[in-house]
Parts: sequence; structure tokens; C-alpha cells
Amino acid sequence: MENCIFCKIIDKQIPSSIVYEDENMLCFKDINPAAPVHLLLIPKVHFDSLAHAQLEHETLLGKMMLKVPQIAAEAGLTNGFKTQINTGKGGGQEVFHLHIHIMGRPA
Repeated sequence: MENCIFCKIIDKQIPSSIVYEDENMLCFKDINPAAPVHLLLIPKVHFDSLAHAQLEHETLLGKMMLKVPQIAAEAGLTNGFKTQINTGKGGGQEVFHLHIHIMGRPA
């Protein structure tokens, strides 16, 4: 999407503090953290929210969920972490590109 800030981060048009990247997803530090560690994991393919996910996204979403604990551990969240997916305006979503919040306090 043209005006999507997360798509611009994926395309490296906007700088970010990337902590993980592969062919399917990108994880970076939230610029307005709500916890000592606050990361955002996003798919490289754009879809607005979890409510917009389609069957074609099934494998991608599975890969992302399995990557979350690895990213959390590498960020020092070895005692546990919180994951959050806000969906739609009513669910608190502010950027309409699916993203998973990974938050916690390092051990």
C-alpha cells in the first residue's frame, strides 16, 4: 500500500531498528514502546488486519507465530513475554498493516 508506514519500513524508505528479517517478515523496535522491550513483527505482504487474513496467509501466519518466541528470547525475554494483535479501530489498531506486538521485561 502506498501510504502504509509499515510497507515503507519494509521497503527501507523509512529507517527502523530492525531486529529480525527474512523473506516473509520483518521485526523492529516500536518507536513508542509500552514496555522495556517492545517489538513489532509484520508480514512483508500487506493486509490490513487479522480480520483481513485469507487462507493464502495461513502458512505465513503460522511461521510468524512460531518465530515470536525465538525473537522474544533473542531480545532477552527469557522469563516470558506478552503478544498482542490489535484488530480494527475498535480493537485499538492504529496502523492498518497486520502486526504482532512482542513486549516484556528482560530477565
